[in-house]
Amino acid sequence: MRSAEVLLRSGALTALCVLAAGCATVTEPLKAVQESVSATIAKVTSPTPAASAPAAAASAAPVQAATLAPEPELPVAAATQRTYDDARRALAAGRTQDAERGFRGLVQSNPELGGPHAQLGLIHRQAGKLPEAVAEFELAVKANPKQPVYFNQLGIAYRQQGQFAKAKQAYERAIDLDANYAAPQLNLAILYDLYLRDNVQALAMYERYQALSAGKDATVTKWIADLKNRKGDKTTLLTKKELP
Repeated sequence: MRSAEVLLRSGALTALCVLAAGCATVTEPLKAVQESVSATIAKVTSPTPAASAPAAAASAAPVQAATLAPEPELPVAAATQRTYDDARRALAAGRTQDAERGFRGLVQSNPELGGPHAQLGLIHRQAGKLPEAVAEFELAVKANPKQPVYFNQLGIAYRQQGQFAKAKQAYERAIDLDANYAAPQLNLAILYDLYLRDNVQALAMYERYQALSAGKDATVTKWIADLKNRKGDKTTLLTKKELP
């Protein structure tokens, strides 16, 4: 019998990447498209190096947490595992309604699991239902407050709602849980840069992200150069996107 969160992790990453495939940088199926990261929700057990940041106005790639804080192990029945895996596959295949039904069933039968809530949050965000997405991500972090990926996703949802202070807190919490998790580092940098207008903090966070990605993100390198040359100029294109 595998742990509930391990179960959600392995499958969640795949689903998240698929949804996120049009947003930013994620490591699995749901990434870019919806700034989603279900991968986070499912199997964040094996670390993955952060992917490069999205080019301005372009979708990003996937990024996984390098090392995650220990999480409580919750026993999961084989039937629960199958239901979760089936819902994840449905989501990856574009059968969103089937996936949503599966995750909702798990939320009712296993309310202590954060993964199904996070998956539903991704589905809602993809559909433009931000209040519902925020509500699900909040339930996900409540169920599993040691999962940095959920906090990163919550931060993205808050930012999209214009709740910048809450987004900042969520990103910071994700970083506190896993200092090597690149996505929230970049997301916080973008928040400082475009929304909080704090060039000093933005530059520091961009550089931290670059350190985690070994300086391989050419796009972020350009953003750093732009920020250093801005000299107080507050104008910038709102084309940077979060990493799921």
